[in-house]
Formats: sequence, structure tokens, C-alpha cells
Amino acid sequence: MSTLSILADNIRYLRLKQAPNLSQEKIAEKLMISRDSYAKYETAKYTPPLDVLLAISRYYHISTDLLLTVDLRKYKLEEMLNLPDNRILLPIKTDSLGENKIEIVPYKAKMGYLKGYADPEYIEGLQTMSLPFLRNGKYRAFPAEGDSMPPYKDGTYVIGEYVERISDIKLGKVYLLITRTDFIFKRIESVNKNSITVKSNESFYENYEIPFSDLWEIWQHAGSYSPQELEIIDFASEDVKSMLLRLMQEIKELKAAIKN
Repeated sequence: MSTLSILADNIRYLRLKQAPNLSQEKIAEKLMISRDSYAKYETAKYTPPLDVLLAISRYYHISTDLLLTVDLRKYKLEEMLNLPDNRILLPIKTDSLGENKIEIVPYKAKMGYLKGYADPEYIEGLQTMSLPFLRNGKYRAFPAEGDSMPPYKDGTYVIGEYVERISDIKLGKVYLLITRTDFIFKRIESVNKNSITVKSNESFYENYEIPFSDLWEIWQHAGSYSPQELEIIDFASEDVKSMLLRLMQEIKELKAAIKN
């Protein structure tokens, strides 16, 4: 489907759903254009100029990228959340009982998420799970991989609660930040005029700033889930015993050297 066709279907759908008592002529008056021009936009005969497109966007409180790229007839607008700066809408998935579903972003689709995070069709294709203690809010599970999300190991899914506004960020709390290029699991040090400063739980990593322009989504840490069995260390084994004894001896020698 072409962009023009999507736009035409969307504005016709929005008029009939949000303003069923308003005719094309009445909508055209509010947009300060002729009825004939508006009718041609609804039938995809003409592309509206930018000022008219912006007027339509503001009238229905729907971002222009959503109007141009997503078939709104497939989704319930009342079950969607705004992303920062009204860039696009984030769908909320629920089960048959009305409970929120937690979408799971798989390892293989990690990079795909950075491209399709704002595409409702991409989100609908993700597998989901439900956790009874996470009821209020919008949650999503992201894969921990490499050293980007310490202390979680590969194979663990970090669950975040969606944060709508930067003003809702709490200093000192841990967040999963979706940027242009990666998933970042950090503690918020400060919120600046045009950026946020983050720090790692590991002291040997330096603090750094993330510009608001690079920040796609904000998810406050809500827990984790690992489908793998925990690796239990056998502290009774001779290898572990000897390692601990050796470590204790090295600590004693280090303390003695410091005193001298």
C-alpha cells in the first residue's frame, strides 16, 4: 500500500470514528481548505501540502509519521501510548482477561527492534509472556547480551516499565534506554537541558551523556527473567576450596604489605 493510500484511509477512518457527526465540508472548514480538496485527500487523488498535513495531524492529535505509515484501522487508538515528542504511538497488548502482555524482544531480532520499535506490526509479531505481579503499566522484555547490561548474563531478559516523559525519570534509579544504536542498562545520574547523564554500577566505567535526540525509549527496570537454569557453584569441591584458600592468602599478603 502506498503512503498516499495509507494517508487517505487514515483520515477517512479518523473522521468517521472521532467526528462521525462532521461531514467532509465541516472538516474542510476547520482545516481552512475547500471541501473539494479535502475529498480528494480522502480518496487519494491528491497529496495534501505540508501545511494541510500538519493541520490534520494537530486536529486529530496524531503524529504525521503515524498518519503516513501505519494503517490505523488495525489498532485501537485508546489502547496505545504516545512516545516522547509525539513521534508515533506505542501499542499496548492485552490478553483475554485484559491483563497487559509483556512483549519479548528476541536476541536475533535485537537490531530489528531498533528499526521497527515504532511499527505496531513489528510489535504484534513479538512473543509475549505475563507476570501476575506486573499489572499496572506497560512492560517489555529486552535481551541482555555481552557487557551492555551488567550484572545480567547472556540469556537473561531484562524487564522494563515504559516511561512516557523524561520528566518522570527518577535520579539514582536504573533504566533500560533504547538509543539509535543500542540497548543501554544504566543508572541515571542527572537529567540535563538537552541530555541525560548515566553511570554504570561498576565504578571503573566513567559516566557519559546521552543526547535527547539519540534517546528513542525509556524503560524503568522492573525485574528480570532467565529461561536458563542457574549455575550452582559447588563450594565443597577441592578446586573451589583451593581457589578460595589461595585468594584468602593473597588478601592477607596484600594487607600486610599495605601496613608495612
